[in-house]
Amino acid sequence: MPEGAAVPRLAWRWLAAGVVALAVLPWYGVEGFFGALTGGGRALWPALAQPFDGHGWVALCLVPLLVAGFAIALRRPFLLAGAALGGISWMVLEGLAITHKGWAWPGLAGWFGDLGAQPAMGWGALGYAVACLMLLSIALALRGWLRGDVFVLGAILLVAATVVLFVFLPLMQVLGSAVRDEAGQFAPWVFLAKLGDRSIWGVACVTGGTACGSAWNSLWLAVVVGGLTTVLGLAFALVSARTRFFAPGVLQVMGLLPVITPPFVIGLALILMFGRAGFVSAFLANNFGIPRTRWLYGVPGIAIAQVLAFTPIAFMVLQGVLRGVAPSLEEAAQTLRAGRWHALRTVTWPLIRPGVANAFLIGFIESLADFGNPLILGGNFTVLSTDIFFAVVGAAHDQGRAAVLSIVLLVFTLAAFMAQRLWVGEGRYTTVTGKGDSGQPPPLPRGVAWACHGVVLPWILLTAVVYFLILAGGFVTAIGRNNTPTLSHFLTVFGVDHGVGGWFLSGSGWDSFITTLELAAIAMPVTAGLGLLTAWLLARQSFPGRGSFEFLTMLSFAVPGTVIGISYILAFNVPPVELTGTGTILVICFVFRNMPVGIRAGLASLAQIDRSLDEASLTLRANSFRTLRLVILPIIRPAIVTAMVYSFVRAVTAVSAVIFLTTAQYNLATVYIVGRADIGEYGIALVYSAVLILTLIGVLAGIRLVVGEQRIGRRALVVTS
Repeated sequence: MPEGAAVPRLAWRWLAAGVVALAVLPWYGVEGFFGALTGGGRALWPALAQPFDGHGWVALCLVPLLVAGFAIALRRPFLLAGAALGGISWMVLEGLAITHKGWAWPGLAGWFGDLGAQPAMGWGALGYAVACLMLLSIALALRGWLRGDVFVLGAILLVAATVVLFVFLPLMQVLGSAVRDEAGQFAPWVFLAKLGDRSIWGVACVTGGTACGSAWNSLWLAVVVGGLTTVLGLAFALVSARTRFFAPGVLQVMGLLPVITPPFVIGLALILMFGRAGFVSAFLANNFGIPRTRWLYGVPGIAIAQVLAFTPIAFMVLQGVLRGVAPSLEEAAQTLRAGRWHALRTVTWPLIRPGVANAFLIGFIESLADFGNPLILGGNFTVLSTDIFFAVVGAAHDQGRAAVLSIVLLVFTLAAFMAQRLWVGEGRYTTVTGKGDSGQPPPLPRGVAWACHGVVLPWILLTAVVYFLILAGGFVTAIGRNNTPTLSHFLTVFGVDHGVGGWFLSGSGWDSFITTLELAAIAMPVTAGLGLLTAWLLARQSFPGRGSFEFLTMLSFAVPGTVIGISYILAFNVPPVELTGTGTILVICFVFRNMPVGIRAGLASLAQIDRSLDEASLTLRANSFRTLRLVILPIIRPAIVTAMVYSFVRAVTAVSAVIFLTTAQYNLATVYIVGRADIGEYGIALVYSAVLILTLIGVLAGIRLVVGEQRIGRRALVVTS
């Protein structure tokens, strides 16, 4: 940390930043992504000028800064902390108490009179809040907190504040909206009535009726999909790690494709194959007399699409787990005369239990959160994610119902997390230590190997056909019915024409394509930086409330994307923080939705770095910031790349959360594809998907070429009969 006179100098700088935020930057929000800095009249007035516009309470934010100045001059850290907290508290209080309609609590009008509307907070408020947070961290450092490290304290406060604002508070808005009536009044009976609705919990499909409630539909579909993806993923992982498969590159491509494919596009390909007008259905009807039916629409279609989409993710998880099992343990079992099956059951299986639990959890949560496939293939089969969507955008427009459904969905996902922890238990599963391990994993039992190959080969064939349809279906007139090659779909989406002013982008998909790449590129470094900074705090620092801090940072991973979208609408649709309709809210959604992956990647990398490196840097009088920048970051470069790549790809392919947040100005690629598919323009949807997939493949290939691949040296597998 800065020492001696450096701390007061740093405090004066942040104090000056706070004054600039009050005196120069616009206090209230401005239209646009970053806001215009010229024009706009009163919309651009800073806080100190707001009394002339009837917002005199805003200028009182200057008082805490004046007190902070005295505290810095007199070296009074306790007074400085009080001033910083007072500034933040006053800003929060006046933002919540005075809304866009006047007083939030009518009783205050009798005390202070009627007030005009207060717009949403803008860049001045943001700068003032950050300055107060940094002054608070300096005050705590002067009082000896965390060994007086200003950087660590500032990082903790900044990360905690952003996570509370953009993760915790939106979820609280969902809970609050569920127990309010249409007039905004507290009405728990309304919540109970909506929660007990038969459309959510009905069991008519069991008692002889036509359909069950969406909660039961979602739950049992998620269990089936989670189980199937885990079993299939394990079969793929065993074939990849424990056999000499003839085409290992095919398995790696299998693991890559679902990550870069919008999740609902597979459902679209299935319609072209097995729908009433699909070419497989037509072939069976014309040649074997099998009538065309709508069997695909409902549980079978959704389950097949989700299993196709999520099995490769389970494969990647379980492949890494199997390769992490020390072969010497299995060799030891064979040395003790254990057979292949016995070693697999008593040694390998217990060691991969956490990976199996994680694979099931991922499949379960992805199925619950999936929105696109149920929307396209659901038919009369309703699930929570689509019910939430129609509660918001449908004719009823019932946000209270959407909030209730979101709570049910959130309870299911959190229950899955708890069940996973109970099943895995508190046991230790470490097999890789500092000692060398050149053991050779034993081959699979012959029956298991044959069973795995019997599952893997047909699945690869089906997946290849599906992705061929996705990549080629947009370049024929109507795949399966009229396979004449054409570029009409491509030119409709990505056409370039020449006019009076020169060449211009005439395709209908260019705006959404460019907007998606721009917003994903903006979110990428922020996601990686915030995630890795949080990982460093969790791995290298001990501070009060660390457990709660970690829970908050990982909360967005457990929350389905549909719930995230609803929570952002409820939290940021009106002042004091009004972001809906802007690109900012999309970037924020990308950042905090994908940040947990950066945290986990950083924690995994930091766990491999001895703390003595940090200690050596600190011994040489380098502060925490220099140690992080010059020692830690160069070593965890692979984790940085992983976090950036994942955040970029997931931002480009996201749909369930952002479909609620897009506008005509900020439309996204996935929303464009869903809209085209929903009105039957399958060729346009497929050609857009193909371009998106090929673009992401190019980006990932370029990154892999630059970064390379880390390998662990072990003896090659020798398969014996």
